[in-house]
Amino acid sequence: MIRLIAAIDSCRGLATASGIPWHLPGDSAYFREKTSKGVIVVGRATYLEFAAPLGDRENYVVTHSTQALRTGFEAVARLDDVFERFPDEDVWVIGGAAVYALALDRADELLLTQVYGDFECTKFFPPYDAFTRVEFSVEHSESGVRYRFERWARADAVVPAGE
Repeated sequence: MIRLIAAIDSCRGLATASGIPWHLPGDSAYFREKTSKGVIVVGRATYLEFAAPLGDRENYVVTHSTQALRTGFEAVARLDDVFERFPDEDVWVIGGAAVYALALDRADELLLTQVYGDFECTKFFPPYDAFTRVEFSVEHSESGVRYRFERWARADAVVPAGE
């Protein structure tokens, strides 16, 4: 299953030039729990933000650069290379904006953390009109920032509850 996971503000904002503009430990824990099994895919800019690969998972970087990657990351020229290599596993696309845009048409499910407010982001999650919200959690608040977890499925697909 191809899954995208992201935290976005009320304007679909992902990040500013200096990175993610909120710090939400609850969202970080949710991200770790959800992506703990499966394959991880990031774009080059997101890769550069990581000091190390996410542990106990294969980590792929979609890039055309010939520059060597750090240990634990593997380069792929096309996002579809990962999807084709792991047809029966969860493939988690975790950023950034360009990779989300490439993956959205192939995604089965979106896990979105809706962060309330406009954080004046410069990088945005693509429109996801082909998806219907399946469920969401109660609202959370940390450091004065309100948010909630939402699960979205492709409008023409049925995703079993609780997955």
